[in-house]
Amino acid sequence: MSELEHYTSPTGTLVPVWTLEIQTLPEDTDRILDAVLVVHPLGYGRYQRNASISGVGAETARPQEDSTTTRHVEGYESGATETYPMVELKISIERDRVALEKVMAAILEVHHYEQPVIFVREDWASRAAYNPDNTNPNRFWNNGRGLPERIV
Repeated sequence: MSELEHYTSPTGTLVPVWTLEIQTLPEDTDRILDAVLVVHPLGYGRYQRNASISGVGAETARPQEDSTTTRHVEGYESGATETYPMVELKISIERDRVALEKVMAAILEVHHYEQPVIFVREDWASRAAYNPDNTNPNRFWNNGRGLPERIV
């Protein structure tokens, strides 16, 4: 048992979660999230479809003989380095094996790679002592700035 299991403070608690970090193409994040939402709400407190997406970076690999790259990309030579744009899509779910199996299956079904890079970590996520009328001057509804500009 972790000492975090009984963590409480006036501001909230911590709950055990699995964090999934999925490397994918920037344009595929919505497709993956939509597939996961069929089997899991990706809830975080009173919000659903919670995820974070990193800025665009790069992934690199050297496909070996008889990989799908050498089989499906005409003229590709085994062992040559390839580099592509990628983002890290992070989601978290409760530590429930059945939920994890459903989420992993949904991701694997729609991911563009046959062997996607997915890291699964045991983490603890905060859950705030919810109060939509909180007078804290740093909350978006009190700080005079409101929410940031929406991207989409």
